[in-house]
Amino acid sequence: MTQTIALIGAGAMGGAIGARLARTGTRLRVFDRNPAQMQPLEALGATATTNAAEAARGAQAVILSLNAPGIVRDAVFGTDGVASGAAPGTLIIDMSSIDPTATQALARDAADRGLRWVDSPLSGGAPKAATGQLTLMQGGTEADVAEAQGLLAQVASNQTRMGDAGAGQATKLINQVLCGLNFLAVAEATALAEAAGISAERIPEALAGGRADSAILQEYMPRFAGRDYRPTGRIDNMVKDLNGAQDLARLSHTPMPLTALCAEIHRQLTARGLGDQDQAALMEFFPNPLAKEASR
Repeated sequence: MTQTIALIGAGAMGGAIGARLARTGTRLRVFDRNPAQMQPLEALGATATTNAAEAARGAQAVILSLNAPGIVRDAVFGTDGVASGAAPGTLIIDMSSIDPTATQALARDAADRGLRWVDSPLSGGAPKAATGQLTLMQGGTEADVAEAQGLLAQVASNQTRMGDAGAGQATKLINQVLCGLNFLAVAEATALAEAAGISAERIPEALAGGRADSAILQEYMPRFAGRDYRPTGRIDNMVKDLNGAQDLARLSHTPMPLTALCAEIHRQLTARGLGDQDQAALMEFFPNPLAKEASR
Protein backbone atom coordinates (compact mmCIF):
# COMPACT_ATOMS: atom_id res chain seq x y z
CA MET A 1 0.00 0.00 0.00
CA THR A 2 1.42 3.37 -1.05
CA GLN A 3 1.89 5.67 1.93
CA THR A 4 1.02 9.36 1.87
CA ILE A 5 3.41 11.70 3.67
CA ALA A 6 3.20 15.47 4.04
CA LEU A 7 6.45 17.41 3.79
CA ILE A 8 6.64 20.89 5.30
CA GLY A 9 9.74 22.71 4.11
CA ALA A 10 11.22 22.01 0.67
CA GLY A 11 14.53 23.87 0.88
CA ALA A 12 17.88 22.26 0.15
CA MET A 13 17.49 19.54 2.78
CA GLY A 14 13.72 19.13 2.69
CA GLY A 15 13.80 19.08 -1.09
CA ALA A 16 16.40 16.30 -1.09
CA ILE A 17 14.40 14.24 1.39
CA GLY A 18 11.21 14.79 -0.61
CA ALA A 19 12.88 13.87 -3.89
CA ARG A 20 14.15 10.61 -2.46
CA LEU A 21 10.73 9.74 -1.03
CA ALA A 22 8.97 10.60 -4.30
CA ARG A 23 11.42 8.56 -6.36
CA THR A 24 11.00 5.53 -4.12
CA GLY A 25 7.22 5.39 -4.31
CA THR A 26 5.89 7.64 -1.56
CA ARG A 27 2.81 9.73 -2.35
CA LEU A 28 3.96 13.19 -1.29
CA ARG A 29 1.99 16.29 -0.32
CA VAL A 30 4.30 19.28 0.09
CA PHE A 31 4.11 22.84 1.40
CA ASP A 32 6.75 25.55 1.39
CA ARG A 33 6.22 29.30 1.78
CA ASN A 34 8.26 29.74 -1.39
CA PRO A 35 6.26 28.12 -4.22
CA ALA A 36 9.39 27.80 -6.37
CA GLN A 37 10.86 25.38 -3.82
CA MET A 38 8.00 22.96 -4.48
CA GLN A 39 8.37 22.86 -8.26
CA PRO A 40 11.14 20.20 -8.44
CA LEU A 41 9.04 17.92 -6.24
CA GLU A 42 5.94 18.57 -8.35
CA ALA A 43 7.96 17.41 -11.35
CA LEU A 44 8.49 14.12 -9.49
CA GLY A 45 4.77 13.69 -8.88
CA ALA A 46 4.33 15.44 -5.52
CA THR A 47 1.20 17.48 -4.85
CA ALA A 48 1.90 21.11 -3.98
CA THR A 49 -0.46 22.62 -1.40
CA THR A 50 -1.30 26.13 -0.30
CA ASN A 51 -0.61 25.70 3.42
CA ALA A 52 0.61 23.19 6.00
CA ALA A 53 -2.91 22.22 7.07
CA GLU A 54 -3.81 21.22 3.53
CA ALA A 55 -0.59 19.22 3.18
CA ALA A 56 -1.27 17.34 6.42
CA ARG A 57 -4.88 16.52 5.57
CA GLY A 58 -5.11 12.80 4.81
CA ALA A 59 -1.39 12.16 5.36
CA GLN A 60 -0.16 9.15 7.32
CA ALA A 61 2.67 11.24 8.74
CA VAL A 62 4.08 14.76 8.49
CA ILE A 63 7.78 15.45 8.01
CA LEU A 64 9.13 18.87 9.00
CA SER A 65 12.37 20.22 7.54
CA LEU A 66 12.68 23.76 8.89
CA ASN A 67 15.30 26.09 10.36
CA ALA A 68 14.34 27.25 13.86
CA PRO A 69 12.03 26.42 16.79
CA GLY A 70 9.77 29.40 16.11
CA ILE A 71 9.33 28.39 12.49
CA VAL A 72 8.55 24.80 13.51
CA ARG A 73 6.00 25.97 16.08
CA ASP A 74 4.28 28.26 13.60
CA ALA A 75 4.20 25.53 10.92
CA VAL A 76 2.52 23.12 13.32
CA PHE A 77 0.37 25.27 15.61
CA GLY A 78 -0.01 28.55 13.73
CA THR A 79 -2.79 29.65 11.41
CA ASP A 80 -3.36 26.94 8.77
CA GLY A 81 -0.71 24.86 10.52
CA VAL A 82 -0.31 21.10 10.56
CA ALA A 83 -2.47 20.74 13.68
CA SER A 84 -5.41 22.31 11.83
CA GLY A 85 -5.41 19.65 9.12
CA ALA A 86 -3.90 16.51 10.60
CA ALA A 87 -6.15 13.74 11.87
CA PRO A 88 -5.90 12.73 15.55
CA GLY A 89 -3.00 10.36 16.08
CA THR A 90 -1.00 11.63 13.11
CA LEU A 91 2.74 11.18 13.55
CA ILE A 92 4.87 14.32 13.18
CA ILE A 93 8.52 13.64 12.36
CA ASP A 94 10.65 16.72 12.89
CA MET A 95 13.84 16.42 10.85
CA SER A 96 14.82 20.02 11.61
CA SER A 97 17.81 20.74 13.84
CA ILE A 98 16.50 22.68 16.85
CA ASP A 99 17.26 22.68 20.56
CA PRO A 100 16.14 19.83 22.84
CA THR A 101 14.17 22.03 25.25
CA ALA A 102 12.08 23.53 22.46
CA THR A 103 11.50 20.04 21.09
CA GLN A 104 10.21 18.77 24.43
CA ALA A 105 7.74 21.67 24.59
CA LEU A 106 6.59 21.03 21.01
CA ALA A 107 6.08 17.33 21.75
CA ARG A 108 4.00 18.14 24.83
CA ASP A 109 1.85 20.61 22.90
CA ALA A 110 1.39 18.10 20.09
CA ALA A 111 0.24 15.47 22.59
CA ASP A 112 -2.31 17.95 23.94
CA ARG A 113 -3.72 18.16 20.39
CA GLY A 114 -3.82 14.36 20.03
CA LEU A 115 -0.75 14.27 17.75
CA ARG A 116 2.43 12.20 18.12
CA TRP A 117 5.97 13.60 17.87
CA VAL A 118 9.35 12.17 16.96
CA ASP A 119 12.44 14.35 16.67
CA SER A 120 14.65 12.91 13.95
CA PRO A 121 17.50 15.28 13.04
CA LEU A 122 19.94 14.03 10.48
CA SER A 123 23.55 13.80 9.48
CA GLY A 124 24.80 13.36 5.95
CA GLY A 125 23.22 16.32 4.19
CA ALA A 126 21.51 16.43 0.82
CA PRO A 127 24.01 14.08 -0.91
CA LYS A 128 23.24 11.25 1.51
CA ALA A 129 19.50 11.92 1.32
CA ALA A 130 19.68 11.47 -2.45
CA THR A 131 21.14 7.97 -2.04
CA GLY A 132 19.06 6.94 0.98
CA GLN A 133 22.05 6.91 3.32
CA LEU A 134 21.19 9.52 5.95
CA THR A 135 22.05 8.92 9.59
CA LEU A 136 19.11 9.74 11.86
CA MET A 137 19.15 10.19 15.64
CA GLN A 138 15.69 10.03 17.14
CA GLY A 139 13.69 10.89 20.23
CA GLY A 140 10.18 9.75 21.12
CA THR A 141 8.34 6.72 22.43
CA GLU A 142 9.58 3.34 21.28
CA ALA A 143 6.43 2.72 19.25
CA ASP A 144 6.44 6.13 17.56
CA VAL A 145 10.14 5.94 16.71
CA ALA A 146 9.69 2.44 15.28
CA GLU A 147 6.92 3.75 13.04
CA ALA A 148 9.02 6.74 11.98
CA GLN A 149 11.93 4.46 11.15
CA GLY A 150 9.72 2.43 8.84
CA LEU A 151 8.50 5.55 7.07
CA LEU A 152 12.04 6.89 6.68
CA ALA A 153 13.68 3.64 5.61
CA GLN A 154 14.07 4.90 2.02
CA VAL A 155 16.09 7.96 3.07
CA ALA A 156 18.24 6.57 5.89
CA SER A 157 20.66 3.68 6.30
CA ASN A 158 21.24 4.26 10.03
CA GLN A 159 18.45 5.15 12.47
CA THR A 160 18.86 5.05 16.24
CA ARG A 161 16.40 5.83 19.01
CA MET A 162 18.33 7.80 21.64
CA GLY A 163 15.54 8.25 24.20
CA ASP A 164 12.39 10.28 24.72
CA ALA A 165 11.47 13.53 22.96
CA GLY A 166 14.49 15.83 22.67
CA ALA A 167 17.07 13.05 22.83
CA GLY A 168 17.49 13.05 19.07
CA GLN A 169 18.13 16.79 19.06
CA ALA A 170 20.67 16.51 21.89
CA THR A 171 22.49 13.82 19.92
CA LYS A 172 22.46 16.04 16.83
CA LEU A 173 24.17 18.80 18.80
CA ILE A 174 26.89 16.33 19.78
CA ASN A 175 27.16 15.34 16.13
CA GLN A 176 27.57 18.99 15.17
CA VAL A 177 30.31 19.53 17.73
CA LEU A 178 32.23 16.63 16.17
CA CYS A 179 31.55 17.85 12.62
CA GLY A 180 32.31 21.50 13.34
CA LEU A 181 35.63 20.69 14.96
CA ASN A 182 36.52 18.26 12.18
CA PHE A 183 35.69 20.79 9.45
CA LEU A 184 37.88 23.36 11.19
CA ALA A 185 40.74 20.90 11.72
CA VAL A 186 40.71 19.85 8.06
CA ALA A 187 40.57 23.49 6.91
CA GLU A 188 43.51 24.37 9.16
CA ALA A 189 45.48 21.35 7.93
CA THR A 190 44.75 22.37 4.34
CA ALA A 191 46.15 25.85 5.03
CA LEU A 192 49.29 24.31 6.54
CA ALA A 193 49.74 21.98 3.56
CA GLU A 194 49.48 24.91 1.16
CA ALA A 195 51.96 26.95 3.18
CA ALA A 196 54.37 23.99 3.19
CA GLY A 197 54.09 23.54 -0.56
CA ILE A 198 52.38 20.14 -0.29
CA SER A 199 49.48 19.21 -2.57
CA ALA A 200 46.49 19.22 -0.22
CA GLU A 201 44.44 17.32 -2.83
CA ARG A 202 46.69 14.28 -2.33
CA ILE A 203 46.49 14.18 1.46
CA PRO A 204 43.16 12.30 1.72
CA GLU A 205 44.60 9.48 -0.40
CA ALA A 206 47.84 9.48 1.58
CA LEU A 207 46.03 9.27 4.94
CA ALA A 208 43.22 6.92 3.89
CA GLY A 209 42.70 4.18 6.47
CA GLY A 210 44.88 5.84 9.10
CA ARG A 211 43.78 7.39 12.37
CA ALA A 212 43.47 10.85 10.81
CA ASP A 213 41.08 9.59 8.13
CA SER A 214 37.44 10.68 8.16
CA ALA A 215 34.54 11.28 5.80
CA ILE A 216 35.10 15.03 6.18
CA LEU A 217 38.79 14.68 5.31
CA GLN A 218 37.98 12.69 2.19
CA GLU A 219 35.17 14.94 1.00
CA TYR A 220 36.31 18.36 2.14
CA MET A 221 40.08 18.67 1.88
CA PRO A 222 39.87 18.64 -1.94
CA ARG A 223 37.04 21.19 -1.70
CA PHE A 224 39.01 23.35 0.71
CA ALA A 225 42.06 23.19 -1.56
CA GLY A 226 39.97 24.02 -4.64
CA ARG A 227 37.99 26.76 -2.83
CA ASP A 228 34.87 24.90 -3.93
CA TYR A 229 32.07 26.63 -2.05
CA ARG A 230 29.09 24.97 -3.72
CA PRO A 231 26.45 24.81 -0.97
CA THR A 232 25.70 21.56 0.86
CA GLY A 233 25.55 22.95 4.41
CA ARG A 234 25.52 26.60 5.47
CA ILE A 235 27.97 28.22 7.89
CA ASP A 236 25.18 30.10 9.68
CA ASN A 237 23.37 26.80 10.30
CA MET A 238 26.53 25.49 11.96
CA VAL A 239 26.59 28.64 14.11
CA LYS A 240 23.03 27.87 15.20
CA ASP A 241 23.92 24.29 16.11
CA LEU A 242 27.15 25.17 17.92
CA ASN A 243 25.26 27.83 19.87
CA GLY A 244 22.75 25.14 20.81
CA ALA A 245 25.54 22.84 21.96
CA GLN A 246 27.00 25.61 24.10
CA ASP A 247 23.58 26.32 25.62
CA LEU A 248 23.24 22.64 26.49
CA ALA A 249 26.75 22.66 27.96
CA ARG A 250 25.96 25.66 30.15
CA LEU A 251 22.95 23.88 31.61
CA SER A 252 25.16 20.98 32.70
CA HIS A 253 28.27 23.09 33.51
CA THR A 254 30.24 21.16 30.87
CA PRO A 255 33.43 22.93 29.72
CA MET A 256 33.74 23.04 25.91
CA PRO A 257 36.69 25.29 25.04
CA LEU A 258 37.29 23.87 21.56
CA THR A 259 33.63 24.23 20.63
CA ALA A 260 33.70 27.85 21.83
CA LEU A 261 36.64 28.62 19.51
CA CYS A 262 35.02 26.79 16.60
CA ALA A 263 31.76 28.68 17.10
CA GLU A 264 33.58 32.01 17.27
CA ILE A 265 35.36 31.38 13.95
CA HIS A 266 32.05 30.47 12.32
CA ARG A 267 30.49 33.62 13.79
CA GLN A 268 33.33 35.74 12.39
CA LEU A 269 32.70 34.36 8.91
CA THR A 270 28.98 35.00 9.28
CA ALA A 271 29.73 38.59 10.32
CA ARG A 272 31.79 38.92 7.12
CA GLY A 273 28.72 38.01 5.06
CA LEU A 274 29.62 34.35 4.47
CA GLY A 275 26.87 32.81 6.57
CA ASP A 276 24.99 31.50 3.56
CA GLN A 277 28.13 29.83 2.17
CA ASP A 278 29.10 26.18 2.49
CA GLN A 279 31.43 24.90 5.21
CA ALA A 280 34.16 24.96 2.56
CA ALA A 281 34.21 28.75 3.03
CA LEU A 282 36.04 28.15 6.32
CA MET A 283 39.12 28.54 4.14
CA GLU A 284 38.36 32.27 4.03
CA PHE A 285 39.48 32.40 7.67
CA PHE A 286 43.01 31.37 6.67
CA PRO A 287 45.53 33.24 4.52
CA ASN A 288 45.86 31.74 1.05
CA PRO A 289 49.57 31.44 0.19
CA LEU A 290 48.71 30.28 -3.34
CA ALA A 291 46.76 33.48 -4.04
CA LYS A 292 49.61 35.59 -2.67
CA GLU A 293 52.08 33.76 -4.92
CA ALA A 294 49.85 34.25 -7.97
CA SER A 295 49.56 38.00 -7.32
CA ARG A 296 53.29 38.58 -7.37
